[in-house]
Amino acid sequence: MTLFTPLSDAPSTVAQATGGPLRELYDALYSNAPGAEQQAEQFLREQLARAANLPCDVPAEPELLSSWAQNRCAEVADAYAEYLEERRQGGAPRYFQNKAHALYFLQRVAPTKEVDGAWLEGVLEHWRDWRFEGLLSIYLEELGSGDPRQNHVVIYRKLLAAHDCGDKQALNDELFLQGAVQLALGRCAEQFLPEVIGYNLGYEQLPLHLLITAYELRELGIDPYYFTLHVTIDNVSSGHGCKAVQSVLDLLPLGEGRAEFYRRMTLGYRLNDLGLGSTSVIKGFDLQREVIAMLERKRRFGQHMHSDYCRVEGKTVNQWLAAPGQIEGFLVALEKKGWIKRHQAPPDSRFWQLIEGSSAAMFGVFSGYEKQLLKDWIAGDWREPQPRPSRHRDHTADLPDDTWADDPELKTLQASLRNLEPQQQLQQLIPWLSAQRHCRPAGLYATRRFVELRSALR
Repeated sequence: MTLFTPLSDAPSTVAQATGGPLRELYDALYSNAPGAEQQAEQFLREQLARAANLPCDVPAEPELLSSWAQNRCAEVADAYAEYLEERRQGGAPRYFQNKAHALYFLQRVAPTKEVDGAWLEGVLEHWRDWRFEGLLSIYLEELGSGDPRQNHVVIYRKLLAAHDCGDKQALNDELFLQGAVQLALGRCAEQFLPEVIGYNLGYEQLPLHLLITAYELRELGIDPYYFTLHVTIDNVSSGHGCKAVQSVLDLLPLGEGRAEFYRRMTLGYRLNDLGLGSTSVIKGFDLQREVIAMLERKRRFGQHMHSDYCRVEGKTVNQWLAAPGQIEGFLVALEKKGWIKRHQAPPDSRFWQLIEGSSAAMFGVFSGYEKQLLKDWIAGDWREPQPRPSRHRDHTADLPDDTWADDPELKTLQASLRNLEPQQQLQQLIPWLSAQRHCRPAGLYATRRFVELRSALR
């Protein structure tokens, strides 16, 4: 039995188009829409062709992988030590100018973070094969082994909800590329196993930006647990970084096909470098531009909602909002009128008083993220005293075992498992460990049960 399907040089027989922009593909793969597998295969072939033109730092010989990973980790540790010393000497934050900047980042990497681990979904079918032990272990740990307090997607969604920044409507299409790659790899694992293994190798190496992000989020009073969890779990000594390397060695053919497998593995590794990476997203933030863009989006819904008794620079609010391109001038007019006092405490501005608080005239009009944008823009050079960084975690995920006892999906799943043999149960559970389902109550239960049964059958 071969562990991977050779890729033909002949053109793919599937449709040449992926059915629309990246977000449409992402949604189709996530929801398992009709034709999703064919779309995933074509998309992967296109992205692998792009990745082939990228540089690759993976060693030419597999025997060098362990030392390569350890050297990378040491370099990251040294760079982070330099960063910490820089901060101790009074240096400014390297990534986030303010809290709005941090929330901007969290919102824009969400399409990738909300499918965390999805590239390994397809290896579940190999639960009997010891060579897949490392990959299975990584995937189940991404799912928190069914514990909502450790499930990476649950943790990230709770983080977004805590700051009301989960809205994806305004996200650039390119931000869905990496998430689509992960979903496609999970969907096509049998055809692209070497690429899955290579992508996993790249994704599980600890990057410097993860460490700095966690540090600066904590400074801003944002729970960094999602990021600190990855710092610990991805370690190259015994964590995912180590398991990723060992998985390459365990699944690498010993004879015929070895060189081709390794070549394709390195190609999958390079898929990590496509699209907008974390540091590119962070660098793309401009507070003035984001405020104007956000208010421009709001303009369409608010252009007929205001009374005409109040005029700003001779125009009613409805007139300011009537046509695109006037938002920047409107903000200037509000400053002239004294409704916005830049570079002062936001509560000093009448405009902010209309937004913030349960009795504010525009209560509920702006999301938490949108309010933070306005707050930081008004504050400008004024600096609010920062709260002391807290190591306390939000434990709202610490739910009793019977919290979801009446969940219809969970009850249906449990009923379907009755009278089945353990191996039959395992097969029945696998679909519930998919990217779409594993963070739901039934998926969390399915993951716990899968772990129990697999342990008992080994």
